[in-house]
Amino acid sequence: MAEKNEKNPIDVILDENNNENVKLYDEKNNCVEFEQIAVIPIDEKVYVIMRPVSGIEGIAEDEALVFGIEEVDEEDCLIVVDDDSIVDQVFTNYYELLKAEGIEV
Repeated sequence: MAEKNEKNPIDVILDENNNENVKLYDEKNNCVEFEQIAVIPIDEKVYVIMRPVSGIEGIAEDEALVFGIEEVDEEDCLIVVDDDSIVDQVFTNYYELLKAEGIEV
């Protein structure tokens, strides 16, 4: 649940002119802040690569997570993707974008 003055995290992510960190809330309503890495569309779905700003148990400091934007109860939500084949595809597409920009990966 977002605080009153906080922006909707999906709006922040989809605004290509906005690269501020995204605040998400876990099931215990603890705020977790994420750095935006990339938005990757695949087959009419949108995936987001984000890295936690502060530590999360079980996630290495240099690791990023893949979230999918999915409709839940008629509302767009960010859901952690746990399907390894989708995660691999998202990162493959991300690395291809970096290479196209001339960035070594």
